[in-house]
Amino acid sequence: MEYRIVLERMEFRALHGCYEMERRVGNRFTVDLEITAELGEAAAEDNVQLTVNYLTVYEVVRAEMRVTQHTIERVAMNIIERLYAVFPQIRHVKCTVSKLAPPLGGKLDRVSVVLER
Repeated sequence: MEYRIVLERMEFRALHGCYEMERRVGNRFTVDLEITAELGEAAAEDNVQLTVNYLTVYEVVRAEMRVTQHTIERVAMNIIERLYAVFPQIRHVKCTVSKLAPPLGGKLDRVSVVLER
């Protein structure tokens, strides 16, 4: 049986960006995840060791957000790759990385990249 785990609006301060100033000063980012995994055995046995532990998921995201990248596309890719490596029961991940108030010379709430695998 497949289950969907959703983590919404995880917020981080990070140094991602294509401009030197962004990598020095930093910006605010959010990450949203939607993970589909085979978790029937975890549910049947009520065993957290068999599930996709969302505390561990959060720690993976936090660790990847600390690795400075030039693009949020690369950040999303790194998050997905690490999640698949940590949790073999994952079948699909949708990862949205958003840069809040990006420095584009005008008023803009956020710019986002959505990657699915």
